[in-house]
This record gives sequence, C-alpha cells and structure tokens, in this order.
Amino acid sequence: MDIPLPGGGVDGSEDYSPATTVVTFDKPLPLLRAPVPSSAPGDPPVLAFRDAASWRAAWEAAEASLFSQCEAGARSGCSITATRKCKAPWWKGLFGGATTDYQEREQCEEREMASCLESAKEACIKFSKEKCNAPFRDARIASEGLLENTNFTVWGAEHNGASLCVANSQYSSNPRPGATNYKGSDLLDSLASKDNSNPG
Repeated sequence: MDIPLPGGGVDGSEDYSPATTVVTFDKPLPLLRAPVPSSAPGDPPVLAFRDAASWRAAWEAAEASLFSQCEAGARSGCSITATRKCKAPWWKGLFGGATTDYQEREQCEEREMASCLESAKEACIKFSKEKCNAPFRDARIASEGLLENTNFTVWGAEHNGASLCVANSQYSSNPRPGATNYKGSDLLDSLASKDNSNPG
C-alpha cells in the first residue's frame, strides 16, 4: 500500500492546492482604542476609546479579568495554607498508635479554605480596582461621533446600536468646544457633579 508523502499524493506528485498550502489565521481582534487628532494644534494624535460606553465596558472587563486571575492564585495559596494548618504534627506519629482522623482533617481544611477565600476575595476586589483606577481615569475618550466613520475596526462597533446609545447617554461628558477627546476623569467628575446636584 502506497503511503502519501506530506504535501504529495499517492503517486508521489506534490500537492500545491490552496487547501494544502494556505494557512488560515483567526480574524484580527478589533482595536481597543483608535488614534484621534489631538485637541492642541501641532500635537501628535492620541489613542482614544470609541465612546464612553466602550470605555466603561473595557474598564469593567479589565477589573473582572484581574479579579478572576487574583482569585485563581488565591485559591491555590489557600489550598496549600489549609493543608499545612490541618495536617497532624510531625511528632504525633513517633509514639505510635495515633491514627489520623481524615474526616476531621477534611472538615478542618474546608473551614480554613472558606475563611481564607473570604479574606482573599476582599483583597482581590481592592487589588483589581486599584490597578484599573489610574489607567482608566487617564484614558482618552473620543468626542461624540468622531470615530463613527473611521477606517479602523474599533472595539464596540459591532455592539447593538440601541444599547450603546443608552449607555452613552448614561456615561457622557461635554468636552470644551473644538476638543476631539476628553479624559475618563472628566467623565467621572461630570457624573459625580450630577449625583451631587440630584441627591434625591
């Protein structure tokens, strides 16, 4: 029985068909931010989120990803800590006759694990918020409509238009006239001032 060679047919001829020679790649991921002209004449372009909704969604996604990674690491650490705390002392087996109560040890490990994970959860929430706060406050957001007709494929463009409209009306800021972008901190300050003016 003839065995076909790699790239060749049974008769030994080489196969150069697209199915054999073309390597397919995954579609490129859309840009998280796109370049927009700077508000100051002569300054280089800046990278900005498409709109306030995509900025907010990216912040929430980054926080969730950091929290998930932190929690996974904490789970491994808590498992090791619980095992060490609940294992029998090394000298207990020297005198003989002392059998290990595995049920009691299992219950001990469950208690220690639950307590450790509860503490780690609070620490992971704080960690993820601290890591994202400064970068997203300094991040730039394009002025309304500036990136609607861009040649770049920007993250958020494929989302439902109606839901984005609602999100943008909730998270919106009014940059100074002629500005092409504004900071995330400007948006947060705007939301804070609205909350203060409408306490009820």
